[in-house]
Amino acid sequence: MDKIKKLSQKIVEHSLKINDKDKVLITYQSPNCNDLVIELVKDISQKGAICHVKLVDPTVNKELLMTTDEKRASLLGEYTKFEVEHFTSFISIKYSTNDFEDNEVQNSIRNMIGKETRKYDDIRINKRKWVLLNYPSMLDAHKAKMSMEKFREFSLDAMTANYDELEKRIEPLKKLMEKTDRVRIVGPNTDITFSIKDIPVVPCCGESNLPDGEIFTAPVKDSVNGVITYNTPSPYQGEIFNNVSLTFENGKIIDATCQGNEEKLAEIFNTDEGSKYVGEFSLGLNSNILDPMGDILYDEKIIGSIHFTPGQAYEDADNGNKSRIHWDLVLIQRPEYGGGEIYFDDVLIRKDGVFVIDELKQLNYK
Repeated sequence: MDKIKKLSQKIVEHSLKINDKDKVLITYQSPNCNDLVIELVKDISQKGAICHVKLVDPTVNKELLMTTDEKRASLLGEYTKFEVEHFTSFISIKYSTNDFEDNEVQNSIRNMIGKETRKYDDIRINKRKWVLLNYPSMLDAHKAKMSMEKFREFSLDAMTANYDELEKRIEPLKKLMEKTDRVRIVGPNTDITFSIKDIPVVPCCGESNLPDGEIFTAPVKDSVNGVITYNTPSPYQGEIFNNVSLTFENGKIIDATCQGNEEKLAEIFNTDEGSKYVGEFSLGLNSNILDPMGDILYDEKIIGSIHFTPGQAYEDADNGNKSRIHWDLVLIQRPEYGGGEIYFDDVLIRKDGVFVIDELKQLNYK
């Protein structure tokens, strides 16, 4: 089967489980995605569902953001409300061309828009079916240090993995995390502790992100203490940040440094009070993805990694933290990235990216 057709079927049948009662909105960023969008329209229609598409070019959208005032922000709130009231399912297809496209947009504009849309964005994330993916682009291939042909094959294979089989292999880790209170993460310039007691644990196997392959929960909000230093480049709000290091005291970020724009870094963590606390703790489990490419959607799934996310908690693993940001910062703990250890209730469960207890070894990469 053609891999684009296979991806479309994976989205429609596995991720969203489309039926004849659904109304689906596809948002995409480039005509280069048309072959996938056309297949999605066909497959969604064959399920008896209603489909609508909109093309949002990132360069045009940047200009719209730059012109946003309170009146336009209010309109965006009304439009977002319309979408969540009229559609049951959302497909968002990104197409990367420039990580720095939005770096002229002031944080005050982002906050103004977020204030108007957050309520409805929360409904979309927590009450609707949705899936997010990146259509393979030349920029993505460059960041992954692959030819365009090789990256296209890699990305389509990663997105169409056997998620049913992965869900079975994740189950022992889910059960262990549900019994765990204290977590400790150790590595280069990293020694951090927190509790995950009584916070739900959620396996991610192709329902909302493609590619997928992680399991997440959240720390008890005020339990985080210590230092964590991330070792992957992370694009966010039109900048790329390297070697972000965060120091926590009783859950709160009290110091933040990076290689690059520290003023912008501080601005992000001053977005609101919740931006200084962590809303997600997750382990990356996709054995097809080994190395960072500066794209969070891929990098947070890297086998042998974790991400520890300042900002908004998900409703299905809620620690009470609310914020307009959700920034998945990634730390890889395999030996070639400096190694590291994870302890659950003082028991070593993963060393240098490899699970060391018998019931979890089936999750290790080969």
